[in-house]
Order: sequence, then C-alpha cells, then structure tokens
Amino acid sequence: MIDEKKVRKPKIVVIGGGTGLPVILKGLKEKQADVTAIVTVADDGGSSGSLRNYANVVPPGDIRNVLVSLSNIPECQKNIFQYRFDTADSFLAGHSIGNLIIAAMAEMQGSIFEAIQSLAEMMGVDGHVYPAAEEPLILHAIFEDGSKIEGESKIAKESKKIEKVYVTANEDNHEVKASREVLNAIHGADMVVLGPGSLFTSILPNLMIGDLGQAVLNTKAEVVYICNIMTQLGETESFTDSDHVTVLHKHLGRKFIDTVLVNTENVPENYVDHERYEEYLLQVAHNFRGLSQEVPRVISDNFLLFRDEGVFHDGDKVVEELFKLAYERNRIRYAKA
Repeated sequence: MIDEKKVRKPKIVVIGGGTGLPVILKGLKEKQADVTAIVTVADDGGSSGSLRNYANVVPPGDIRNVLVSLSNIPECQKNIFQYRFDTADSFLAGHSIGNLIIAAMAEMQGSIFEAIQSLAEMMGVDGHVYPAAEEPLILHAIFEDGSKIEGESKIAKESKKIEKVYVTANEDNHEVKASREVLNAIHGADMVVLGPGSLFTSILPNLMIGDLGQAVLNTKAEVVYICNIMTQLGETESFTDSDHVTVLHKHLGRKFIDTVLVNTENVPENYVDHERYEEYLLQVAHNFRGLSQEVPRVISDNFLLFRDEGVFHDGDKVVEELFKLAYERNRIRYAKA
C-alpha cells in the first residue's frame, strides 16, 4: 500500500478565462495543489478593453480575478483591489482599482509578465499566474456562412454559428508566442484543466496560440475539460456536451482530451434570471454516446451550485474530482518509480 503522505501534491495547470476560472483556482488553492493559472489575453470589452486600447496593455480583468482567487491577503484588501468605480467620470467609470494597478505596474516594469509576478508576490499568491501571451491578442471568428469578424466582444453579437476562431497579434502579423514559463508549466504538469468558461472566447483563444496549443497536445499530463452547464448566446446555442469537445478537438487537429466532467443535475425550469444572465440560454444537453467517441473517460455528477438566480459550477465538488484523478495518476507514477 502506498503512503499518501509520500505522494506529492499534484501539479495542476488551469487554462482559461472568465468567471468560472477563479472558482476552480480557489478550490485548488484550498486543497493545497501546486497550481498554475494561464489566463487569456484576448478580452476587448468593458474596463479591460478600454485600458487595452488606452494604454496598449494586456487586458487585465481576468488576470485581476485570478490573482484575487489565489491571494492570501485579508478580505478587506481583496475588496479594495476588486472595487469598481461607479462615478460618472468619463475615464474612471466602470474601471476596477485592480485593473488600473495592473496597467500601471505593466507600464512601470515594461512587461506584463513581470508586473503580474510582482503583484503575485505583493498579494501573497499561492501558486503561479501567467498571461497566455505577453501581448494583447485579437480574436477572430469565421462563421459557417463564410463571413468573418474580429474582436472578442463582437463575436457573440453576430448570432451566427461559429466555424473557427484564431488569434493574431495586436500590432502586426508576427507569430504569436506563449508567455515565458507557460510551456514549462504545461510540460511539467500532472494535470491540465480547460475551463469552465466560454468555449470560443475564453478557452480557445489560449489554445490557438501555436506553441501553447502544441504543448497541450504533447503533454503527458491528464487533460481534463470541464464542460459548461448552460449554452451561451451567440456561441454555443443548441450545443450538447459532446459538441463542445468536438469543437476543441477540431481546432487542435486531433483528439487530445482525456477526461470530461459534465453536470447531470437538472436546472429547475424558470430558475435562471435571464435578464441578469442574458448570455445563458438552455442547459447543455447530454450526448454520452458522442462523448464516448471523443474521450476515454467521462465523469458525470451533480456539479451544480445555485446562487443569485444563476447556476454555476460547485468549485468544491469539481476540485474533489480533479484531485481524485490527479492522485490516482501520481500513485501510478509512484508505484512505477
């Protein structure tokens, strides 16, 4: 029998963006995983988009939320970092203090990567936070009708079925590269987690960075995809869980996901406030036969968290499953050693 005390904490890399990522990271931190967050840099809406255009900085919103989720500073300090101005001032309105600090640090240090590392140290971050790339990226979409559009915030508004997305640099046509340390983190991981998050605008922008996507294809880590609970307006309308996975595999050119986590608990009819959560449509339908053709393993359970008339992933339940998978992988490695 293997002594679990001798099995090291799993190295888990989480790739994505949006509101779902911090939930998973916070749970992994509480379980004391060796965690690395790789955060999308293609956002061009809201405060992040405004600062991106004004200061030519990597959009800071997702980075801010990730730093807070892994931070050990007191809650009152986190609240200050997250505070969003509601003043009518033409510049400050809608901006969070944390976004402004990240933009200032990037300017001071001449590098978004160095800015994030300095802030991580100041905020007592337990883990590593890396931008997917060290420059703001432009997300492009090609729709099934052949039309194209650029800009993450514009894609869903087209309300067309997306055929493919890809990223380019903000300034010219030079090749986009992953941020320093990102490839090492992926290659050295026990587990790489994708999501939860918007399929086309939070997850795929990272994988479309050439060397980053290739690293995910080549890693020996367990690659886990956390499927969304609800379909999203303008992105995944009428998608089943297997449709999500098929899109990921199609974009990277081959099947690479080892395990998919899907929620099987029903969302009560009329529970979701669609005015507040206007991007959510219907619950993602299940196609277990389709999933079995795409991935070796499917873990289905009740992963729902009901809050504020919305439905979210229960971070504790998801992380518990991730740890079971990671520890099993480490036990196998330890037994072979």
